[in-house]
Amino acid sequence: MKHAVKPLQLELPPGRSWGGRRKGAGRKRNPKSGVPHRARPVHNAAHPVHATLRTRDDVHGLRAARVFELLVRSIKEASRTEFRIVQFSVQHDHIHLIVEACDKVSLSRGMRGLSIRLARAINRALVRRGSVWKERYHAHALKQPREVRNALLYVLMNHRKHGASPAWLDPRSSAAWFDGWRKDALFEHALRDLARLTDLAPPVQPARTWLAREGWRRHRLLGIDEGPGLPHPSSTPAPPGRTRTSRRLLHEGE
Repeated sequence: MKHAVKPLQLELPPGRSWGGRRKGAGRKRNPKSGVPHRARPVHNAAHPVHATLRTRDDVHGLRAARVFELLVRSIKEASRTEFRIVQFSVQHDHIHLIVEACDKVSLSRGMRGLSIRLARAINRALVRRGSVWKERYHAHALKQPREVRNALLYVLMNHRKHGASPAWLDPRSSAAWFDGWRKDALFEHALRDLARLTDLAPPVQPARTWLAREGWRRHRLLGIDEGPGLPHPSSTPAPPGRTRTSRRLLHEGE
């Protein structure tokens, strides 16, 4: 009777092994690489989203009249029943938005469609070709009334962060169609400068979430003498940047 031959276990020669999971393996994280390419969190339809799109270093001048006109048209056309652009502001090399979406898929598809429309509009206006955006869009869900108010102020008064006077409403934003301003003398004076815009059909959609429609109003209407990271003029002065929300907003977008 023949016995089965036991296979021999061969030893591999010593040397570096490239297989398996090892500590420190993989591409190293660059702190300047922007939004990480990881799965987005589940989106709650009740939470508005503050989204930011940044252009490449060689793409700028978004506030020029010929560019802005096409951007506004693209923003208006991008809204759908399941994805709505509620507020926006266009800066020199980036765009801030407050959007609403029914779910994670609607948010992803809506932002993708909007990004494509805006990129085509920018390339058309600047007579160029190629990619426009520097990185993936940044998105932060707004879950509390005060957080929504801070985001609205940050988006609509973002020109103050870039050195503009506080006594006017930014014509390169949706400020002319926003109904949450405090109606004082400063506002009435500033609104006269945007009279030509208020006669046009708004490019943004009315908010449907409770937070963006009325919840944020529990913490006062917005004043045009306010600005990102600054205390409300009627409140007790406080050191700037002391609140967690204002620090996060200032860190997320310029």
